[in-house]
Amino acid sequence: MIVTTTNDLAGYRIVRTLGIAKGLTVRSRSVVGNIGASIQILFGGNITVYTRLAEQTRQEAFDLLIQNGEQMGANAILAFRYDANEIAAAVTEVLAYGTAVVVEPVA
Repeated sequence: MIVTTTNDLAGYRIVRTLGIAKGLTVRSRSVVGNIGASIQILFGGNITVYTRLAEQTRQEAFDLLIQNGEQMGANAILAFRYDANEIAAAVTEVLAYGTAVVVEPVA
């Protein structure tokens, strides 16, 4: 699966547009994780507990996007983006989305 943030793909032509593919995940940090983060906040700098959570959450949303695109029959996702919103205190949704397409190399 080719994934790009651009609206086209150099060296390929779009054969078919299948629609919007998406991957959505909702995550929160455990109480223990929040305590660890609180201690890191006291000392400043990178809050590694939250950094790891953000990376894992984005990766999960990305993997779900790929899975959804493959189920649609796509071999590429164009105009890929992330979006994130806080649903409740310490609960965040991350959405990965883009346009699922079928592409073929330009001869």
